[in-house]
Parts: sequence; structure tokens; C-alpha cells
Amino acid sequence: MSEGPAFNLGAMTIAEYLDRLSAAVPVPGGGAVAGLTLAQANALGAMVVGYAIGKPKFAQHDAVHRIALASFEQGRNRAIELAAMDARAYGALNRLWKLPKDDPARAGFEDAVRAAIAAPEATIVLASETVSSLATLVGTTSPSLASDLRIAFDLAVAAADAAIENVRINTPSLSEATERTLVTHRTEALLARTRAHSTETRAMVS
Repeated sequence: MSEGPAFNLGAMTIAEYLDRLSAAVPVPGGGAVAGLTLAQANALGAMVVGYAIGKPKFAQHDAVHRIALASFEQGRNRAIELAAMDARAYGALNRLWKLPKDDPARAGFEDAVRAAIAAPEATIVLASETVSSLATLVGTTSPSLASDLRIAFDLAVAAADAAIENVRINTPSLSEATERTLVTHRTEALLARTRAHSTETRAMVS
């Protein structure tokens, strides 16, 4: 995962993670921040819906709520995995960048670039799915948790915004112009849809 000892993001305390993030080492970096921000969005969504599940007042929404809860629990775990995946991918790419371009060991550079793009792109996809799950809670959960629900929307979008920065910075390293164009169009379009969906739905939270 890094040039130093391997570490488990999911097992670290908040203080340990922040100490590592603040250190002058390649990973964790912005990709890990994106993933863990998205994990928090899912955790907050789970908290909001958790207060509704089992309550007679929200019984008519129980089936939808249970689906959302499962999605948030899976999303939180997946987001942490993506944070670690991003760190591993960038760590590998960073090592190859340091080699001379004619070094045979640099032969895997293109695949390393793709891996460094795949993790943040998957984070954007998960952020979009998270926004969709959060949308099912609007008007079906406690109004007293409206601020928490809005924050969850904000965190999901912030995670997508952060993730795409790693896509943008790595895409120019792809050798084929067609591939660069496809990656850019695909990820930018997904980000735009995610932002629009969040903005529209978040505005209905009251």
C-alpha cells in the first residue's frame, strides 16, 4: 500500500489516520480522504434511517428503509475498501514514476495508471449510489434528523468531488487519446449527474 509498512485504514484510530495523512509520505492522500468521507456519508445515512426502522410512525416505509440500511452498511465497507485500493494503486504508481522511462521495470506503468484511475472512479460510482439511497429517506424519516440527512448528501458529493481530482490528475498519463477522452467524459458526466441529483433531492429535506 505504501513505501513504508502496510497499514489497515479500517483498523486505524482517527488520530492514527490523521497522523499518517499529515505525514510527508505518498499514501494515504486525497484518494483515501475521498473514500473515508464517503464512508461517513453512508454511516450517517444508516444513523438517520436507523431511527425510523421499527417505529410505528414510519411503518409504511419499513421495506424501503431496510433496503437503504443494507445499502448504507455495504456502502460504508466498500468506501473503506476503495480508500485502501486507492492508496495501494497510487503507492505502486508513485514507485514507477521514480524509475527512468527506459527502465524495463517501468513496463507496467500504463496498467498502474489505469489502477490509479479505477479506484477513484469506483468511488464516484459509489457516491452516486449513496445519493440515490439517501434520496429514499427524504420525507420518510424524522424531521429532527434533517440536518444529518443534508450533511450526508453533502459528504457524498464532497467524496465524489475529491475522487474525480485523482481521475483528472492521472488521466493525462494514459498514452491513448481515445482512452483519455472516454475516461474524462464518463467520469465527468457521472459527477455532474450525482451533483444534480443531490442538489435537487437535498433541497426537499425539511
